[in-house]
Amino acid sequence: MSKNLLIVESPAKAKTIEKILGNDFEVKSCYGHIRDLEKDDMGIDLNNNYQPRYKVPEEKQKVVKELKQLAKKAKEVWLASDEDREGESISWHLAEELGLDPKSTKRIVFHEITAPAIRKAVQNPRFINMDLVNAQQARRVLDRLVGFELSPVLWRKIGMQRSLSAGRVQSVAVRLVVEREREINNFATESSYKIEPLFSANDINGKQVTFKAEGPGKILQQEFALQFLESCKDAEYKVTDVTVKPAKRSPAAPFTTSTLQQEASRKLGYSVSKTMLIAQRLYESGKITYMRTDSINLSETAMNAIQAEIKSSYGDKYYQAREYKNKNASAQEAHEAIRPTYMENHSVDDEEGRRLYELIWRRTIASQMADAAFEKTIAKINISTNRDNLTATGEVMKFDGFLKVYNEGKDDEDGEEDGEGVLPPLRVAQVLDFREMRATQRFTRPAPRYTEASLVKKLEELGIGRPSTYAPTITTIMKRNYVEKRDKEGVKREVNVLKLKKDNSVQKEVVVENTGAEKSKLFPTDLGMVVTDFLKQHFKSVMDYGFTAQIEEEFDEIADGKMKWSNMIDGFYKPFHNNIEITLETAERAKGERILGAEAETGKRVVARMGRFGPMVQIGESNVEEEKPRFAKLKADQSIETITMDEAMELFKLPLVLGEYEGKEVAVNVGRFGPYVRWGDEFISLPRGEDPLTVDMERAIEVIGGKQVADAPIGMYEDKPVTKGKGRFGPFIKWQDLFINVPKGYNFDELTQKDCEQLIEKKLEKEANRYIQHWPSEKISIENGRWGPFIKFGKKMLKVVGKGEKGKYTAEELSTISLDEVKKMIEAQVPGAFSKKAAAKKTAAKKTAAKKTASKKAVS
Repeated sequence: MSKNLLIVESPAKAKTIEKILGNDFEVKSCYGHIRDLEKDDMGIDLNNNYQPRYKVPEEKQKVVKELKQLAKKAKEVWLASDEDREGESISWHLAEELGLDPKSTKRIVFHEITAPAIRKAVQNPRFINMDLVNAQQARRVLDRLVGFELSPVLWRKIGMQRSLSAGRVQSVAVRLVVEREREINNFATESSYKIEPLFSANDINGKQVTFKAEGPGKILQQEFALQFLESCKDAEYKVTDVTVKPAKRSPAAPFTTSTLQQEASRKLGYSVSKTMLIAQRLYESGKITYMRTDSINLSETAMNAIQAEIKSSYGDKYYQAREYKNKNASAQEAHEAIRPTYMENHSVDDEEGRRLYELIWRRTIASQMADAAFEKTIAKINISTNRDNLTATGEVMKFDGFLKVYNEGKDDEDGEEDGEGVLPPLRVAQVLDFREMRATQRFTRPAPRYTEASLVKKLEELGIGRPSTYAPTITTIMKRNYVEKRDKEGVKREVNVLKLKKDNSVQKEVVVENTGAEKSKLFPTDLGMVVTDFLKQHFKSVMDYGFTAQIEEEFDEIADGKMKWSNMIDGFYKPFHNNIEITLETAERAKGERILGAEAETGKRVVARMGRFGPMVQIGESNVEEEKPRFAKLKADQSIETITMDEAMELFKLPLVLGEYEGKEVAVNVGRFGPYVRWGDEFISLPRGEDPLTVDMERAIEVIGGKQVADAPIGMYEDKPVTKGKGRFGPFIKWQDLFINVPKGYNFDELTQKDCEQLIEKKLEKEANRYIQHWPSEKISIENGRWGPFIKFGKKMLKVVGKGEKGKYTAEELSTISLDEVKKMIEAQVPGAFSKKAAAKKTAAKKTAAKKTASKKAVS
């Protein structure tokens, strides 16, 4: 008997749903999108209302073939992809490829993977919503037009790297990071003095406690701060007014996609993409509701479950029903906020999932809990020797309410946490016991750099992007090397502190504070700055925040059936394409350079600029034949915009030869992957952040010794030594020419002989199955891949083209095919591959010879 075929997006979801629906349904996964735009001519027919041309990519053909076979046998085909626009589009693509009628094929949606939700969806099917499909189609087409037309402009007018790309949302996101960096660089720090007296008084138990008050605003100069302290000598401090006011704090709304990303970043340290990956897993296993949403609504069923949980766990007084309304007009109110599917489940099993799940659970529960109640006391204190007043503020919690469960985190932008402490009971006319008064120098600070989460928050505030776009946008701008996430070490700064003591003496002291340290912040690269400046100059509308937000609103109008998608694209594309042509014809090439001055000894120009391999400093002109320029790579924390002449000239001290050790030359330098010590022909990485110019011979020998210890054999295999180390991709062991990653589960510091044997044997087995044929000297191989055999040429993975005796090459035929035949296949796909390779070898040989000559000169 034939079954109904239900198609979902992921295999994990398929397993969960199949258990719920039982024998009437066979549930299969399409593994996300099954079609995308063709690459040729952008995959868009510009002369036919921008009609897209779709194709099933090679890696999805097997999946589609299987679904077609199952669809033919099925009693009925049901489409159950996700409930957002991407999901609606996937359902439409499936209908198109499987030969289903979109107007009659049953489409079901659900917000949670629970038995009641799935059964209810099956009882209430609908059809594919073409308005939602067209909204997604419009986004895909517009983004393809922008990317495919704008990126080649960057290649020609900036041209430092072929990987340059631009995008409607990604370029605006980079602009935000760039402008924040420049705001920080241009910020002029100002100092002032804050007055903070300390007093003591008895608490309700008669015990003397110390509390702090604040003086009258900022004092801009040290001499005025000193005058204020002098004016308070021999003063009496009397309470003139005490005000007690009730205060309350209300809980935050349940999570949306962006608020979950922000809070997971603050509280758990998760990146935006990691948060979404874990949330997807929780959703597909039926633990939480759909994780891509901008709604803060809760269903009636959820509200009842939350109420029961609060009352049973915390008591009736902690419950307060609340309905939340989105401020964002484009939010999809029919959806729900992110919440647990079953409120009685307080946790889940796996560690990463548990932390995120418990965060969602606490936030959801807190959203329906009572306000936290406080009593705020403000006391005014008179100074008998001058006209100024002091203020002491304190807060007492009277009822914890929702704070029993959850307290929302804050971003750097939100300012410091309230520093209000608890005051002893104070009364009017009470004379206070003076302990000390401080005037502490404070410095203004610029707005902090963005974190991934605060950048998402800013994009959402500006109306740029939607829940499904935040994580891929941030991933893209980091992958393109426009933005990097890193830490910044603080710098030491002297702070003046003036103190008026109880004996009327005034003391001055200088303390040192660490300022400007930042962790996991987004920094624009020099490349990101150059690209941003070029796009702002030539493509103002694409880089305009308001214009980008307006595009998002037009997508929403298409989704609501209020706008024809091709008309919307036409209104954008015609002026955009015209701008592309004008820019290609008239725009000057972006240099991305800054002149620093002239070298003292030679008078040659010194320039910080972008080069093929990143930001660098150049001495001398490239276009003067008799003059050979010199180059130095910038350090990781340096920028073209901020590097000074002195810092630039320091870079030319590298490579620095330190001397000889055990008959081999020792030098320090900075390479593509960071600073290193060179000992003869061996290169040993220095710890990240260590300045090679501070490395002396003693430190170099210490680094060499550490490497010798690390390289000492930890075992033997087939009478050949096994060593271990740590590289770019984590810990590894090395045996002969094999580098073998050491996965989690092994104790890397205490690897046993048995561990080494296991790892090597697994690797050898994998390698044996990997190669069909291998020509190491040519860097060519025929290998087994997930989707069948392929040719590897250098770093390129190419198809096996041509035909064997049976119309397709068999494994046996590939194992005997000649190198010349394989080279012909490569040449067909990479024209000029071998002529380029020969030229590259010549260039590399020349560079090696030049380096050896330079090294000899440096030693002499």
